[in-house]
Amino acid sequence: MTHKLTRTGPELTRRGLLQLAGAGAVLLGAAGCGTAGRAETGGATFVYGRSADATSLDPMNQTDSESYAVIHQIFDSLLRYAPDGTLLPALAAAVPAPENEGRQYTFELREDVRFHDGTPLDAEAVVFNFRRWRESDHPYHRGGGPQSSKFAYYKNLFGGFDDKSVISGVEAVGSHAVRFTLREPYGPFLPTLAGAQFGIASPTAIRQDVDGFWERPVGTGPFTLASWEHGSKITLRRNESWWGKRPTGPGRPVDTVVLTPMPDSTARVAALVGGGLDAVNGIVPQDADAIRDTSGFTVVQHPQECFSYFAMNTRRAPFQNPLVRKAIAHAIDLPTIVEHFFGERAEVAGAPLYGISAFVDRSIQPHPHDPELARKLLAEAGLPDGFRTSLWYMSTARPYLPDGKGVAQVAQANLADVGITAELVTYELATYSERTGKGLHDIAIYGGTTIGVDSYFPLNYWYASASATPESSSNLSFYQNSQVDALLAEARVTTDPEEQRALYANVQRIVHDEVPVLPIAYVSPPVALRSSVAGFGTNIAMDDLDALSR
Repeated sequence: MTHKLTRTGPELTRRGLLQLAGAGAVLLGAAGCGTAGRAETGGATFVYGRSADATSLDPMNQTDSESYAVIHQIFDSLLRYAPDGTLLPALAAAVPAPENEGRQYTFELREDVRFHDGTPLDAEAVVFNFRRWRESDHPYHRGGGPQSSKFAYYKNLFGGFDDKSVISGVEAVGSHAVRFTLREPYGPFLPTLAGAQFGIASPTAIRQDVDGFWERPVGTGPFTLASWEHGSKITLRRNESWWGKRPTGPGRPVDTVVLTPMPDSTARVAALVGGGLDAVNGIVPQDADAIRDTSGFTVVQHPQECFSYFAMNTRRAPFQNPLVRKAIAHAIDLPTIVEHFFGERAEVAGAPLYGISAFVDRSIQPHPHDPELARKLLAEAGLPDGFRTSLWYMSTARPYLPDGKGVAQVAQANLADVGITAELVTYELATYSERTGKGLHDIAIYGGTTIGVDSYFPLNYWYASASATPESSSNLSFYQNSQVDALLAEARVTTDPEEQRALYANVQRIVHDEVPVLPIAYVSPPVALRSSVAGFGTNIAMDDLDALSR
């Protein structure tokens, strides 16, 4: 049986619904975060509706993109990414060259940079941050709030804490110079430091209240945190003493940014149309089409920075058997799912990696939809009558998954066609992440938003054996393959791009053949805006808001 979907035409029907809903949504927007564009502090205000609230604003103690989006405004890292993925200096005055055959790097810092609390950024501040992350017995190696990741990104990116860390030492070699010593050459070292999780925090603020820092962060970035009303809004104020150079727009500079969580996509878009919001993310393709057809609004697209997938839990029967995983890969109609739930700029994913990654292997083709082959593989696996399982999806829209329920329902129908009965299970985002991290799922829909074009981090994060931890696992298939581990270990210590390309391609092909995850889509997430907003950019993984005007 073939399942066909019908789309609601956006030209009149969808737009009309949104405009009708917008009449009430303006009240919601005004009650939740103030009238869009209102001058609250003498300048312009930008009100941004998004699918979820942040979980923690302590950079190294969170793992979700909604937290990243705020952290990116409050903190600066040593390096940053240009929109095309090129590395640029940030708090560092220049991108350093490797020394001692790639075992040392010396960063010269910008001078006259201050944290939001007025304390100076210097070499000792950078050393403090890295020692806090690296040393498990450091007095401030804690914090992050009730949903702390416990420095999971540092552990994953650098192999662990203390003696397990690739970084063996970090020291001040001048008032504004910091030297990193590595145990071995580490190819992804510089791209890694450009991530938002490596935002440099005020040592003074951490010492004063490390356990409360997650909701009262202090960085050097273009905005300061004014307030955080959990579940309601985050308000940011323009940092007039920011070291960076802001482009000048045609209107008034935005000095207040309000980020409001609204889980329902239609409600977000209706609030935009109704006047309660200036911009929204996490919108479904039909809404993006309707907004493009509505006067006074525009839609901008990020690059293919998002990637979505089905993770099959290889710790649970019958997913230990690769024949079962391959059967599921051929049972699910990916082209139909991507066409109807991800938008025209999305692409059915073949390689199990971000579409904009430097070393994504585009020659890897998606698993074709072939129900007959799926039934044959199930029979070979000893399951000619299929089996019962669960299929988990997020109830909250994500940039990599704008309509989790819709995707899950189509996949459920596809699986039923080959004899697999899948019960749909959903949770709100924080609970979903916690329970999948513990491996309580059978099949789970997940994904991510890249922090750059580096390929080592996502491949290691999703497919390395060491990432399949009992708690807070990032390897949601709990896949373990010694050949993949060896290839990643080899790629980590080479700085030759062509060697890296070959090694990463081998990893992608092994994962593709063994199917611990079924890639769904390379996603270019849309953001809908009022046409009166100027200067809104879409940097890799985060929106740069410092150039906004209206």
